[in-house]
Amino acid sequence: ADVPLARLAKQAENDFVGAPVGIMDQMACTLAGDRQALFLDTRSLDYTVIALPPGIELVIINSGIAHNHAKGDYRTRRAECERAAEALGVSQLRDLELSDLPRVMTLPDPLGRRARHVVTEDERVLAAVRAIKSGDVENLGGLFYASHDSMRDDYEVSIPEIDLLVDLARADPDIYGARLTGGGFGGSVVMLARPGAAAAAAQRIQREYNGRTGAPATVLVP
Repeated sequence: ADVPLARLAKQAENDFVGAPVGIMDQMACTLAGDRQALFLDTRSLDYTVIALPPGIELVIINSGIAHNHAKGDYRTRRAECERAAEALGVSQLRDLELSDLPRVMTLPDPLGRRARHVVTEDERVLAAVRAIKSGDVENLGGLFYASHDSMRDDYEVSIPEIDLLVDLARADPDIYGARLTGGGFGGSVVMLARPGAAAAAAQRIQREYNGRTGAPATVLVP
């Protein structure tokens, strides 16, 4: 397996670029393949590669808004999560469960909302794995939207342009779900489309987005 390569790539971003990123992206790049999802526990680096169900196609649209993980709000969010974990007496927010949410929300704002996003997102990941394995694409799409809403409202890493892409996806009959992907503050949106409809849906959404924002959105997939 290419876990050592993923570790090396993370170290390069942390130590050379100066970005306090985790290892999820590097693990996905080195271990997952075409039409595969990577189910990863970053505490242990245990992982499972899961085939995507045939009932969906992926759409990825770059918003045209660049982000920088080496400085700014991305670094702030990581520090907020570390402060929340320390206040709650856990080494990582991943160690919390939904039953801990009442205690989580006693933290001062925004730490409570930051931690709530992580706890609920972990549960959404587990639910998404079940939906992928069972082929329940509509439920999976709903989890994508719920994830984005949490990133927008609790974690506050979205921006108006990203929210617009997700809203356009919500309004498109051929899209099951959409969410910001990556660290936030720009970047791309990943969408789940009906089979055979991904390209046309992507073009519709890109055209409407470009017309409203003037930002140079590009369709990366399909």
